[in-house]
Amino acid sequence: MPHHLYHLLAFLVSAIVVLWSTPIVKKIGLKSGRVDRPGDRKVHQRPMVRLGGVSIFLGTLIALIVVWLSGGFIDASGQVLNPKDEYEIWGVTLGGIGFFLIGLADDLFSLSAFKRLLMQTGVSSIAWMAGVKIEFLTVPSLGLTDIGWLSLPITVIWLVGMANAINWIDGLDGLAAGVSGIAAVVMLIVSLFMHQPAAALIVAALAGATLGFLRYNFNPAQIFMGDGGAYFIGFTLAGVGVIGLVKTTAVTSVVLPYLILAVPILDMSAVILDRLRSGKSPFIADKRHLHHRLLNAGLSHRFAVLFIYALTLWVGSLALAFSGIPSGLIYAMGATGLLCYASWKVWRHAR
Repeated sequence: MPHHLYHLLAFLVSAIVVLWSTPIVKKIGLKSGRVDRPGDRKVHQRPMVRLGGVSIFLGTLIALIVVWLSGGFIDASGQVLNPKDEYEIWGVTLGGIGFFLIGLADDLFSLSAFKRLLMQTGVSSIAWMAGVKIEFLTVPSLGLTDIGWLSLPITVIWLVGMANAINWIDGLDGLAAGVSGIAAVVMLIVSLFMHQPAAALIVAALAGATLGFLRYNFNPAQIFMGDGGAYFIGFTLAGVGVIGLVKTTAVTSVVLPYLILAVPILDMSAVILDRLRSGKSPFIADKRHLHHRLLNAGLSHRFAVLFIYALTLWVGSLALAFSGIPSGLIYAMGATGLLCYASWKVWRHAR
């Protein structure tokens, strides 16, 4: 089978599993009382099951198992993965399982922030030892620089930070799932263009899971993904960014994952700086996120989400153009036009 068909298979299997399993997970959550109740900083008005991440996780994992059993994990030349690449794929896959379990435990038992951070650091360190590691950074005036022993702390910060960044933007119906789905599709395209088909399979499965989940999560949501889903998605996107995009010493490949995931990265960074400037803990939840500010400006729930989708699509299109993909510049121009229109609508609502 041509390997691009394996990517389609991963996407479809994942989406089908999520569409089938989410109502079952919702029913189990309601019967067990595992719900997220309305509160001061929460937008929803009624108790919601927050275990949708179980469906996202199962959809992605089952899709990858199906592709693996079908012989789909091959390299760009059509050969079975060499041991080094195989370790990297397992590093992302097993690390994703670890982050999902941490999030699920938090959904079920409300772990402290310190315990979550400690476990996330441990899982990320194991993934680093399996080959999921950032080895180059672009340093002003020095260009591309081998970071040596700093690889471990920088990789851990990247993996843990992205997992929490996706969790932090999960504040409106469909927001985290849609942003992650768009980012996964962009990563899929770029990974294939950079001849990293195995890494592309992971994001193909993740894209199917997140976009399929929108059937039940877009406003008005029937279920939330919870920390289990957000941590799993964030780690997986960050991991594929490392093994699928940052594979060469080219400056373009090094900056691509940060560009594709710019929306959750910048939102998290801005919130942390704003909290510190106000003399508050950066880890105490409040309403300083971009989606809260859009709601405060008078935007409807759905339009605030769609605007952030447009923003994510725009930075993703810039990544396509920056990576040298044919017609990438055309996609970027189209996404820029869409963002300008969405920004104009936001400005009109905020007047």
